[in-house]
Amino acid sequence: MTSNFVRFAVGFVALAVSNVPALAHHLMGGRTPATFTEGMLSGLGHPIIGLDHFSAVIAVGCLAAAHRSASALAIAFVVAMVAGVALHLHGATVPGAEILVALTVLMLGLLMIFHRNMSAGAALTLFAAVGAIHGYALGESIYGAEQAPLYAYLVGLAIIQGAVALTAMHLTRSLVLGSSDLSPLRLVGAGIVGVGLAVLMQQIIPGA
Repeated sequence: MTSNFVRFAVGFVALAVSNVPALAHHLMGGRTPATFTEGMLSGLGHPIIGLDHFSAVIAVGCLAAAHRSASALAIAFVVAMVAGVALHLHGATVPGAEILVALTVLMLGLLMIFHRNMSAGAALTLFAAVGAIHGYALGESIYGAEQAPLYAYLVGLAIIQGAVALTAMHLTRSLVLGSSDLSPLRLVGAGIVGVGLAVLMQQIIPGA
């Protein structure tokens, strides 16, 4: 069982190293979804094709696993993410949103590496803030859409992010927590730090 997590950790780090420069952020090739189906597919795919968002969701699941209320914390992240999308759609402006996204990914990865224990309240505050920031950034791809694709996008987004976060949480609980060997978790954290740094450099130095 632990060896499976190690293989996942190594695979994730390899994916992070090889694919970060080609980060994608729209399933429709830059076109706003126009139908319910397109909205659903965009919502389901968007956090997966964007490695920065995917990394953040995995980190939230892994960090939430240390708490008794892990599932509630993961769901709180998803709710905050949806609220962040709504914030964007209502015309709010968050300067440097993509830089904030990169910084949150970097921070979550560092927390995994150093295995910092947080209270449930601190974790809830952190996950809510991260969720809102990522949701705001994700809202750009659906801005201006009609109601049907918009609602479908939100549903798809919530489903996929909840599924990824809860899966990461269960994997961490069953394979890592309680073990004296936390290296697989730290290895995944290192990959997430790499994603955060790469995205941050892309934002600070265009074309990096």
